[in-house]
Amino acid sequence: MNEPNERASSPRAVPECTGEVCITCSDTAVQVRIVRLLEDQMAVVDTGAGHETVSVALVSAGVGDTILVHAAEAIAVVGG
Repeated sequence: MNEPNERASSPRAVPECTGEVCITCSDTAVQVRIVRLLEDQMAVVDTGAGHETVSVALVSAGVGDTILVHAAEAIAVVGG
C-alpha cells in the first residue's frame, strides 16, 4: 500500500528527434549567410533564394558569417 504522499511511478513519453525537423513545430533549421546587420539585434541574410530578416539576439555573429536559423531566430554560428 502506498503512503498518502507517495506517487506511483509511471514511465512518461519523452519526445525524441527522429529526423531533420523540430519536434515541436516540424520546421527545419537552415544555413544562411549574414549580409547586413541591423538595429535591435536583427540581420539581413541571404537564403540562396533571396534575402530575409532574422533575429541574431542569441548568437555572436557578423557580416559574412554563416548561421543556423530556425523560426527566424539564429540559433548557432556554423562558419565565418
